[in-house]
Amino acid sequence: MSSESRSLEGLTVTHRRYVPYAHAHYAGDLVDGAYVLGLFGDVATEVCIRTDNDEGLFASYSDVQFRAPLRAGDVVEATATVVRVGRRSRTLEFQARVVCRRSPGAGTPGKGESAAEVLSEPIIVVTATGTVVVPEPVPPQL
Repeated sequence: MSSESRSLEGLTVTHRRYVPYAHAHYAGDLVDGAYVLGLFGDVATEVCIRTDNDEGLFASYSDVQFRAPLRAGDVVEATATVVRVGRRSRTLEFQARVVCRRSPGAGTPGKGESAAEVLSEPIIVVTATGTVVVPEPVPPQL
């Protein structure tokens, strides 16, 4: 393994996003899992730009685990970490965590309808492993 490949391993990219109520599709303001997979695609794109100066292409998921519900009104954090570097492929581990959520009892007397809080411990909602591919490096022109 080249020193360049080793230096790419461990690179981590994180995005945070408020989940709007327009994305609630199920009772209890639940949001479908595809929403998080879209976030994973966004962080994977930034990883490719940082590692290879190209947006790359998402090739596959080898594992996706939906561990807890994501709800409208949550603030979710999606992270991708490079765990393996091939000639044109990058294996990434993904994790989505809820870092803020609507307060229990929101809308009751003494709490506003939109009361929310920063969670003391983030809730892991989705984990995944995926592979992206990037173009073959272009040799320098002499």
